[in-house]
Amino acid sequence: MSLVKLTIKGISYSQTQNGAYALILNEVDGERKLPIVIGAFEAQSIAIALEKEIKPPRPLTHDLFKNFAERFDIVVKQVIIHKLVDGVFYSSIICERDKIEEIIDARTSDAIALALRFSAPIFTYKNILDKAGIFLKTNPQETENQSQELDDVLSNPETFGMEESNEAGEAYTKFSLSELHEQLETAVQNEDYEKAAKIRDEISKRES
Repeated sequence: MSLVKLTIKGISYSQTQNGAYALILNEVDGERKLPIVIGAFEAQSIAIALEKEIKPPRPLTHDLFKNFAERFDIVVKQVIIHKLVDGVFYSSIICERDKIEEIIDARTSDAIALALRFSAPIFTYKNILDKAGIFLKTNPQETENQSQELDDVLSNPETFGMEESNEAGEAYTKFSLSELHEQLETAVQNEDYEKAAKIRDEISKRES
């Protein structure tokens, strides 16, 4: 299976669902986006890594991991989002020490937070992007909105509402596939990435 390189577009904070965040990944040589719902702590950690000028007074968990790895000459070479099951993305961190390569299983949000700190590339497989990627229309105020979204993440470190998120996902089970596709298109047009990700996950579960 061929790998597709991804970059980070930004982090979206849902104003309608308390504590929900969506990490938006860009296809490097294409127009598809891969939205992944993540927790508040991971969203804050990723946002801080993106905002180079922000330096926490004490190392965050991902910074501590990087310091620990560097002390023992471990380098993160790349991150691969290798599996999508029931709306959950699975990732691997490819590490190297003394020219020996190791593969470590990780949550996608943690893997990406570390990839940023090690300046490591992020990949996924083409079949995952074919299944879960969506097209998002560009917005003239995109840069300004992304900056505001990152500010929202940094200033609102709330607990991620997993129970609330699961209830929202279950709400889509009553719709038909055609209705879900219509709702996905509407969510994309409204740039509601977090909602689009949940609808896409429900569609993926039914079509798998």
